[in-house]
Amino acid sequence: MSYHLKSIHLETERYPTKDHYPFCLPLFSETKKLELKSPVTLFAGENGSGKSTLLEAIAKAAGIHIWRTGYNTRYNVNNYETLLYRFMKLQWAKQPVPGSFFSAQIFKDFASILDEWASTDPAQLQLFGGKSLITQSHGQSLMSYFRSRYKIEGLYLMDEPETALSPKTQIQLLQLLGEVSKCGHAQFIIATHSPILLACEEATIYSFDKMPVSEISYEETEHFRVYRDFLNHREKYVKVEKQEV
Repeated sequence: MSYHLKSIHLETERYPTKDHYPFCLPLFSETKKLELKSPVTLFAGENGSGKSTLLEAIAKAAGIHIWRTGYNTRYNVNNYETLLYRFMKLQWAKQPVPGSFFSAQIFKDFASILDEWASTDPAQLQLFGGKSLITQSHGQSLMSYFRSRYKIEGLYLMDEPETALSPKTQIQLLQLLGEVSKCGHAQFIIATHSPILLACEEATIYSFDKMPVSEISYEETEHFRVYRDFLNHREKYVKVEKQEV
């Protein structure tokens, strides 16, 4: 089966610098290409490895708008920080498709923007479950958004969605990913630390902990091993040795 986005190419030889973020990260010099061969692609790895940076660059290269209400003033501005997408080529199966970018903070901004739209055009809410996303509980509003948005054909990028979800709601999202993936109209790229979301049967997992980025199995992820060992040997991690005073 051919998915919307087939591969991501990093044009390392064209980088404007190798000394500034994000071009200085090993990820962006040692990884030339990522193949997307599943309806769900998962990025797993430690913070700072470049998962979120890559995800945002893919969004920009694909023409997907990121709903931010504004930017804070920065003390030290890095002029290279947002340029990675210019040195990236996306290979589509047929043609580019629309989509969306999700993160917990961006969703908060989007929910506020949607309420403003609905104040003059209430029909806008029908696209997202029929209710204001702000007036629902956090988990309800997120799942209402996911269920409504992911019915539409497109490419969907998610940056650590588990930060806004309880374990129970993560399972609901996992089940939704499985259901939507089987329909063939939606493709997902998700950066996550969640061993629940990493268990998605329809997914290919890429590890960002070693360079170049490489495909691994669920059981090989550090997230699975850490949670498994903690749950099986909880006493080893929570026991505090009495200190002599």
